[in-house]
Amino acid sequence: MKVCFCTAAKNRTNHVKETLAKNMAGNPGHTFVMLDYNSDDLDSVIQSAFRCQIASGQLVYYRNKDARVFLMTHAKNSAHRCGMLENADILCNLDADNFAPPGFGDYIKEIFDRTKLDPQEPFLWSRMAKGKIPRGISGRIVVSKNAFLCAGGYDEAPEFQVHSPDDRDCNLRLRRLGFNAFEIDSRFLQCVAHNDRMRFKQYPEAKEMQWIMSPINRVVNNGHIGCGTVFRNFDPTPIQVPPIPTRVFGIGMHKTATTSLHAAFTLLGFKSGHWENAHWAKAVWVEMRHLGKSQSLERFYAASDTPIPQLYRELDKAYPNSKFILTVRDEKDWLDSARRHFNPQFNPFARAWDDDPFTHRMHRHIYGTEKFDAALFLAAYRRHNAEVLAYFKDRPDDLVVMDMSQKAGWKELCGFLGVPVPNVAYPTMGTMGLTAQEESPYS
Repeated sequence: MKVCFCTAAKNRTNHVKETLAKNMAGNPGHTFVMLDYNSDDLDSVIQSAFRCQIASGQLVYYRNKDARVFLMTHAKNSAHRCGMLENADILCNLDADNFAPPGFGDYIKEIFDRTKLDPQEPFLWSRMAKGKIPRGISGRIVVSKNAFLCAGGYDEAPEFQVHSPDDRDCNLRLRRLGFNAFEIDSRFLQCVAHNDRMRFKQYPEAKEMQWIMSPINRVVNNGHIGCGTVFRNFDPTPIQVPPIPTRVFGIGMHKTATTSLHAAFTLLGFKSGHWENAHWAKAVWVEMRHLGKSQSLERFYAASDTPIPQLYRELDKAYPNSKFILTVRDEKDWLDSARRHFNPQFNPFARAWDDDPFTHRMHRHIYGTEKFDAALFLAAYRRHNAEVLAYFKDRPDDLVVMDMSQKAGWKELCGFLGVPVPNVAYPTMGTMGLTAQEESPYS
């Protein structure tokens, strides 16, 4: 897992001179992204003092030449997006005045490696203890790429764009999403001591402001996370940092290669939900239908399989700027697959459905019956696909149709999402020919 330290700085060159070289020397093997948020003189300092680190790849220097004022959460998000451009798995916000003491990167990696199988994904945060841990380290938050995407990054609402409790807000939203908070060991919490004159230099009006944080937000920004134009390592070619989907939903009916799509999401680095179990599916269904959002769903960046296809309208409303993928296949092949799926001789999990009221409830909702009926099933399949196409008919950028009978794969999926094509074959699992054990046991 690649750890990336992400720093955004505007007119803090004196702090960068004091911290950056020490931080890199103490954490070899880890990547540092420095985002120059249109500072007065940082560009020349990086060129003269850090050429070797840039050449080795340990330091990647990005610059936003358009920023007029320091918008704190946009700057942080932009630095994190630059870290994602460097293929980071773990993103650590590191303010320009913060030290990353020797071994901090290894410490981060060890925690994420140790907890990678835990149901609750971790994030790291820093507690400021008066008289023991200096003021100025509370912005130290370490998240996985998935957690950053799921939360929407730091809140770029106007009230968080100046010196504000954006870090506390991010911390609370990660907890609400179900991520597991690990407090950073105090030996790694060091920073350059400075007064409020420097702290509020970019926004003196913030010194007297009072802040109120939302008690309910979990996901923010609706995909508009750190967007803008940046330049990398003094290359004059501009790099656009565009909006990204708030979430990615597979809304093809079950038995249309949703297991393959789920595997493809995982290969793209997205944490994907795919009928985790009947309790999870029921929670998603109930929360979406009665609350309009689903905390059970939100800890995943991508999701597919029942009940996701049946909720596409509600999901579109709850998570604006999301992307939707309609997987389809030849009708006869789909019907044959559905017939086998409902036959206990082919699908041993089908025997448990009589003891699982929610699964039968979903089958009645989708097909009007608990038992396989070719006419009813085919009518439901056609109706769902037609309704999805009609719903998105004026929004071609929000929906892609992947015809699995025509061997749709990375070209369609990655082109739609605007991500690089992995150097592996598109997965073919479950509905497209492998064993029943690889398929969703209920849907």
